[in-house]
Amino acid sequence: MSPRRNQSRNQSPDRGSSADQRESPTTPLGGSLRRTEDYRGEEWVVQTVAGTGGRHYRCPGCDQEIPPGVGHLVAWPSHGAGVDDRRHWHRACWAARERRGSNIQRGRGAPRY
Repeated sequence: MSPRRNQSRNQSPDRGSSADQRESPTTPLGGSLRRTEDYRGEEWVVQTVAGTGGRHYRCPGCDQEIPPGVGHLVAWPSHGAGVDDRRHWHRACWAARERRGSNIQRGRGAPRY
């Protein structure tokens, strides 16, 4: 059996020019998309990741773990942010961040992010 095709036969693999990709605000960077969004009156950098890092992360939106291999978002403030300011979010939790309250209930031994 032959492998499945990901593109239709009438499309060429190099559609569009590289100049169009550089001008786009969601330009692929290292296989992921990076953009800026407003959150709590600040500008945040949001990047999609594939989740292949092999680590567990805790989503600040729902306080649930993001297991390895699950695609999610990484968000951090655009000004003066270091590695410690990055937060890993489920995609749905990031989309609903303005509608959700901040009543996160953690266990006694749970880490605070």
